[in-house]
Amino acid sequence: MANFGEGRRRGTGGMLPLLAISTVAEYYRLPWKPPVTAGLLAANTLVYLRPAFLDPLIPHISEVWFNPNLILKHKDLKRFFLSAFYHLNEPHLVYNMMSLLWKGIKLETSMGSTQFASMVVTLLGMSQGVTLLLAKSLHVLFDYRRAYYHEYSVGFSGVLFALKVVLNAQAEDYTSVYGVLVPTKYAAWAELVLVQMFVPRASFLGHLGGILAGILYMKMKSSYSGADPVAMVVRGVARAVTWPLRFLNGMVGSRRRRITGRGRVGRGQNGIAGPGIWRCQSCTFDNSGWESVCEMCGSGRSGGNGWSVNQGQAHSSSFSSDLPLDELRRRRLERFS
Repeated sequence: MANFGEGRRRGTGGMLPLLAISTVAEYYRLPWKPPVTAGLLAANTLVYLRPAFLDPLIPHISEVWFNPNLILKHKDLKRFFLSAFYHLNEPHLVYNMMSLLWKGIKLETSMGSTQFASMVVTLLGMSQGVTLLLAKSLHVLFDYRRAYYHEYSVGFSGVLFALKVVLNAQAEDYTSVYGVLVPTKYAAWAELVLVQMFVPRASFLGHLGGILAGILYMKMKSSYSGADPVAMVVRGVARAVTWPLRFLNGMVGSRRRRITGRGRVGRGQNGIAGPGIWRCQSCTFDNSGWESVCEMCGSGRSGGNGWSVNQGQAHSSSFSSDLPLDELRRRRLERFS
C-alpha cells in the first residue's frame, strides 16, 4: 500500500508485459488453474488500465483514496473497500500482483477456491478496519494526526501482508527477505521494516494493519470450529452466478449422450444408454432413434437386427450376434470408406 500526503496519479513504466508473461507462464504449468487468484489479478489490472468500455463504471482514484479522516467523517465505504484495488503506477501494481500471483496460487491450491475467496474478503475488511482503528487511536490518544489520520493511500499490499502471515503461520524453516535470512513465520515483520527502510513513502500503518489482520484471522480460525459464514455466502453467490452455465452444460451434455452414446463393441453388451437410442444387435453400437441403419456396421434396425435400449437391460442381454467378426470388420470398412 502506497501513501502520499496528497493524491497523485500514476506514471508509466512499461512493466505490464512482465506481469502478463509471468502470469501466463505460471498458469500454463498448473494442472488446475486457480480462478479466484486470476480474478483478483484481472480486477486490479483492469482498474489500473481503465479500458474505455469500463472507464465510466470505475471511480476515479481521487474518489477512493483510503483516508481515515474522510472515511470516518462521511462513513465512506467506497474508500474503505475500493482503495485496495487501486495502484499509483506500474511498479506499484506489478510488484503487488507478482506477490499475489505467488501467494494466491499456493493458498488457493491448498485450501480451495471457495475458502480462499472467503479468506480474501475477510482479510480485506479486517486489514482495512485495523488500519483505520490504528490511525484513529493514534489521533485520539497521542494527537498524532498528520502522518496517518490524514494520509492518502491505495494498494493491495495490506491484504498481501495478511496473506503472507497466513501462508507462513506454520512454517518452521528460514527464508530470505531482501537478502536477510529470517525465520519464515516472521518474514512479514521483517518485510515490514525493510520495505519502510527502502521505500519510505510506503504506508507503514497499512502494512502493519495487514499483518495484525492476518494474526487475528489465524487466532479466530483456531478458536472457531463452525462453518465459515463468509464461505457459505461466497459459495451461494458462485452457484447463483454459474447456474446458467451449469444448466446449459447439462442440456448440451444430455443431448450429446442421447445422440452419440456408444456401447462396447462385442457380444453380450449389457449397458443401457439414454432414451431414444437403439443398439445394434450385430456390433452393439448405440444409434440415434432417428436412424434405421447402424452407423457403425450398416446392419438394419428392422428384422431383429436392433432393439431399443429403453426396453431394459434384460432385453439387451438376451440377444447375441450371428455375424462373424470378419463380416463386422468388412461392413465397418464399407460404411466409412
